[in-house]
Amino acid sequence: MREEEKKQPSLRKPSLKRALRKRWVFPAIYLTSAAVILAGVLWFQQSKDVQPKDEYQYGQEGTSSKQEESIPVNETVEHIAMPVLDPNAVEIKTPFYDYAASKEEQEAALVFYNNTYHPNRGIDLVMKDNRPFDVTASLSGTVAKAEKDPILGYVVEIDHNNGVFTVYQSLASVEVKAGDAVKQGQIIGKAGQSAFNKEAGTHVHFEIRKNDQPVNPLDYVDKPVTSLTESNASDENATNEKQSENNHNTQTQEPSDDQSTDDGNTQDSSYNTPDSSIGMAKA
Repeated sequence: MREEEKKQPSLRKPSLKRALRKRWVFPAIYLTSAAVILAGVLWFQQSKDVQPKDEYQYGQEGTSSKQEESIPVNETVEHIAMPVLDPNAVEIKTPFYDYAASKEEQEAALVFYNNTYHPNRGIDLVMKDNRPFDVTASLSGTVAKAEKDPILGYVVEIDHNNGVFTVYQSLASVEVKAGDAVKQGQIIGKAGQSAFNKEAGTHVHFEIRKNDQPVNPLDYVDKPVTSLTESNASDENATNEKQSENNHNTQTQEPSDDQSTDDGNTQDSSYNTPDSSIGMAKA
């Protein structure tokens, strides 16, 4: 009986030892362990690579969106506006003098001052009910000039860069000074009267200048300011104006038979070729 009991433990041990004695056991264990470790390393690297990639993508998207937000310069290009709060409430009293216009249109665009007819270099706006009104900036810019002229009334000039200026004359008062930055539609003064164009009554004389040459404001109102900077109209006007001035200077300065001095309102013999000194008159 004891011999049988002694033999029984030896029957329980062998299974593990026998398995470990086999040649394929350790290689199998080694390969399994290596596979587990390799899988863990690959999984770790893969998870680590994915996260920076996402962050990079998010960073790229964020950068792109910021760039898109900072670029809308072209989207915010201003359109040239009438220098009044309500364009429908005003009308043109004296139009712009166009050298290519008909004789009748040119006559309507003349301003009579100091016994001389002058071509209007801008447009004169009046309220339909003849009431005073606020004058606003046609475009955003920097005030280059804001002062009172004895003939033109208060004058405001605004610089819009690239050689573009807007000019506001015949103002009764101003609310800006030189160096001020103004926004489009901002009130810069009130319409008034001037000795230069008494017939216009309470009005604002509005000019647009490109490289110091006047252009017809009506050709550019409601259009982007880029249409003005890319336009050649100013060069054409400058050429026409110079030719007209040369023709005027070659004419005789002696009074003709059709001139009359009885009432002091002498009509210049150069009626059809007027002087181009509007806005530059001297007291």
